[in-house]
Formats: sequence, structure tokens, C-alpha cells
Amino acid sequence: MKVGILGSGDVAKVLAGGFLKHCHDVKIGTRTASKLADWAKQNPKASVGSFADAAKFAELVVLAVKGTVAAKALRAAGAGNLSGKVVMDATNPIADAPPVNGVLKFFTSLDESLMERLQREFPAAHFVKAFNSVGNSLMINPQLGGGKPTMFICGNNDAAKQTARGIIDQFGWETADMGKAEAARAIEPLCMLWCIPGFLRNQWSHAFKLLT
Repeated sequence: MKVGILGSGDVAKVLAGGFLKHCHDVKIGTRTASKLADWAKQNPKASVGSFADAAKFAELVVLAVKGTVAAKALRAAGAGNLSGKVVMDATNPIADAPPVNGVLKFFTSLDESLMERLQREFPAAHFVKAFNSVGNSLMINPQLGGGKPTMFICGNNDAAKQTARGIIDQFGWETADMGKAEAARAIEPLCMLWCIPGFLRNQWSHAFKLLT
């Protein structure tokens, strides 16, 4: 599959590496190519371009930027380049403020998620929330004592979620489909919960698992 990654931070690079590991074609989109110079040398099978280049190249788009600039990144990618495509949304609406007693501050409310805002602005894209509730060190084929962790996803398009499920399976996770885009109101705050042990006790090697 041709995968376009929007972003040049740690999450973007880790996910790009995961797609390369599983033999997908990868192009990373960035505003500043120099940020990825070393990474590109270490990963010669991938390519680097603009946000629009990555989105146009992609069959599957991965949004992996700070939540505060998510809409700007998608606008730079171009609505036409996103139309009809799966957009795996790994962003969280984290405000530019320090955590309080380990709890991050969000710029959204429990009545509206960031993904819902993005889906409304780009209605022809098929957003699937995924990879927002775990640290980047555990995103690709994590080895945890409790077995495969659970990746919670949601989105309005069933075929898009099935595509995301295939990737999540390759990356060593179980998938729990929580339904339509409104479920992102619950999935995005999992980031808050995941981060609390890290901020309070420097414990970052954990993931969620849904038991039935």
C-alpha cells in the first residue's frame, strides 16, 4: 500500500518505520524537509516531500502532527488529495499548557472531539481515529506481558475502518471498533489517562487492553 505520513515528529517517524517494516511504500510530508534529513538517510526506501506530495502519493494517509496544527496540515495536504482516502488520525487535542498533577489539558470538550472537527472540514476524507492512546515506543509490534494490547478506533466509514484494522493487526495490536466519529470524544481522552503514570512516576511502558 502507498502510505503518506503527514508530520515529521517522533510519532510520524515511528509509524513510517512501521509501514516500511511491513513492506509498504512510504512518503513523509513535512513543512521542513531538513528535519528528516537524518531519518531519510537511515530509511532510503522512503521518500520525503510536502504535505501535498505525501497526500497525493498516498492510498492511505496518516495524520501524525500536533493537534493544534492538525487542520493546517490537512489544508496544506489539500482536500482534493484527501478525497475518498482513509485518513488514520493519530492526533490528540493537547493544549499548549503544562499538565496539572499529571493530567494534560485539552482544547476540546467532551461534546466535541478533534477528529469530528477535522471530519466536518474534510467531509470527503474517511477519518479513522487510531494510535492516539499509546506512546510511540509501543506503536509497532509491542511486546507486553499481558499479550496483545487493544487499539481503540472509530470512524464513519466501515471500509476505512477495515483498512485500518488490517494495519493495526500488522502492527501487533487487537482492534476494538467503538463506532462512529462521535466515539473519538471518548478515545482521545485515553491519551490523558495513558500519560498520567508517565508524568507522575516516569512509567511509559504500558498500553490498554479491553477484556471481554
